[in-house]
Amino acid sequence: MLFWIATALLTAVTAVVLLGPLFRGNTVLVEDAVGEAAVYRDQLNELERDKTLGLIGGEEADYARAEIGRRLLAASAEAKAGKEAKSGRHLLAQAFIVVCLPAIGLGLYMLTGSPGMPSEPLAARLENPGNNLELLVAKVERHLAQNPDDGAGWDVLAPIYFKMSRYGDAELAYRNAIRLLGQSPERMIGLGETMTAESDGIVTADARSAFEQAVKLGSANPRASFYIALSLEQEGKREEARAAFEALAKASPSDAPWLPLVNEHIAANSGEAKPEAPGNPTAADVAAAQGMSTGDRMEMIRGMVAGLDAKLKENPNNFEGWMRLVRSYAMLKEPENAVAALKSALAAFPAEGQEGQQLIAAARELGLPVEEALK
Repeated sequence: MLFWIATALLTAVTAVVLLGPLFRGNTVLVEDAVGEAAVYRDQLNELERDKTLGLIGGEEADYARAEIGRRLLAASAEAKAGKEAKSGRHLLAQAFIVVCLPAIGLGLYMLTGSPGMPSEPLAARLENPGNNLELLVAKVERHLAQNPDDGAGWDVLAPIYFKMSRYGDAELAYRNAIRLLGQSPERMIGLGETMTAESDGIVTADARSAFEQAVKLGSANPRASFYIALSLEQEGKREEARAAFEALAKASPSDAPWLPLVNEHIAANSGEAKPEAPGNPTAADVAAAQGMSTGDRMEMIRGMVAGLDAKLKENPNNFEGWMRLVRSYAMLKEPENAVAALKSALAAFPAEGQEGQQLIAAARELGLPVEEALK
């Protein structure tokens, strides 16, 4: 209903704007003609006074009277014609503006528009944003600025922020959704992953608490169990980490794409990791990283990733290493390097094989342009 009211108001305003010049032009024309006739009448009166006073001869007066009379008749006729046409002039144009123009606009909308289409939910619109993701996010942000207690809005926006690598905004959105809608496994996992990403891959105490809460809520999502096991590994609790990763592997399908990475962690915590496939940071690395500035910690991580990259170039027949390298570059927000690593990995493990499919699946999950690596 609001749409039709707004349409009617806009149509009325447009009609007034278009009709204005027609009425105004006709009125001005009539007023000009009437004024001109009055001037000629005054000239005739002045001519008679001048003749009476002897200021002008009779022959000259007759000639001037005839000329002024001719002009007076023409002006009077124009004024009369303008008055008669005042109600009828531009009648066709006026009728077109008042009747035809709205009818044509309504007909075109009914033909090409979708007046009967119901409103699409916010979540559905964000699921299919096309090329206007930034615009949609901006609209939702304006909505939430006016309606900060809209929990559903925060719930939808949080994972979008995460995919855009806006981790600070994502954490705030997840916390608002949890505050307004309560805890759920997916919200707690999303919050934990966001805090882990903010810490450059280190599972902090708060992040681990979020993952543990997701498990308590009955989450069957393997991501929560993986990050809990990873936090144990990063703390140097190798036996506990190995047991947690083994439990995850046992509960996973045999063709699960995350199994190679889980098996790698099992091997690393069992002392069986291959030298060419370095594992996650050791307990000493994590302890050192906690005391570093953000810049120093990033330099340390980049150094480790560069070392892995160099080793894989020497020995490319290392599926687990390529999986880790692609993930590492994605976490470092270096998509070009991630795509280059994926391309090199697919050269060693073709996309038609099982390992290649797992690489592609992992890259898609990370939001990487897989098509570029397949060229």
